[in-house]
Amino acid sequence: MRKNKIKEIWAAKKCATMGWLSVGHSFTAEVMARQGGFDCLTIDLQHGTNEMNNVLPMLQAISQTDVVPFVRVNWNNPNDIMRALDLGAYGIIVPLINNAKEAVAAVAACRFPPVGFRSNGPVRAAQYGGADYVANANDEIIVMAMIETKEGIANLDAICATPGLDAVYIGPADLSFALGLAPRADNPDPLHMATCDKILAAAHKAGIKCVMHCASAAFAAGAKKRGFDMVMLTSDVSCMVAGVKTLMEEYKTKTA
Repeated sequence: MRKNKIKEIWAAKKCATMGWLSVGHSFTAEVMARQGGFDCLTIDLQHGTNEMNNVLPMLQAISQTDVVPFVRVNWNNPNDIMRALDLGAYGIIVPLINNAKEAVAAVAACRFPPVGFRSNGPVRAAQYGGADYVANANDEIIVMAMIETKEGIANLDAICATPGLDAVYIGPADLSFALGLAPRADNPDPLHMATCDKILAAAHKAGIKCVMHCASAAFAAGAKKRGFDMVMLTSDVSCMVAGVKTLMEEYKTKTA
């Protein structure tokens, strides 16, 4: 089976870099994958414009490169998780995990028996992963639980101790809500920063990884220095908006 490059990066004790795909189109996914620098790209089914019927062509576009394909499902729904995996996702991010029971369910949906209850039918995944996909998928597929709710913070240690969970993923905007703060990306509030560090410490204590969702290179660099194992650096939409704004400001300056 094709090895999961993210697991290899983590085994080398290095920080991986993720990009985010909010636009439901294969060409956008291909462009992001071909820019270099991203170790993985995540197709966002929770808040982006993506639908499940976009996932296959986007995964095919990403798989033309060595970038590892991830999918953030819209809920802890085993049907959607197994579908994304069958289409070829090598990592699953599950939002709004509140407790260990929910974390256990997310992991089980990603693992074939006897470890979990994932149904056997990786029609496209076996083409991407290899003929021995079923025998090795439990060891290669990455499962992440998002910590972003009051209940999730309260049950942090139990969630991190979930057998088979590879990482916890910090959703900064919803985490802000949980802390009584206004939602924002790259939140510098001392309480928010301390809570993120608490999540990081709990993950490492449990022997799993911790991922920080960022919105700028500066904040991502800081997260890497703080010890996070992966940083989500930017999204397709953010890059498009930033590019247009930069070009327009330059044009206005040069024509003033």
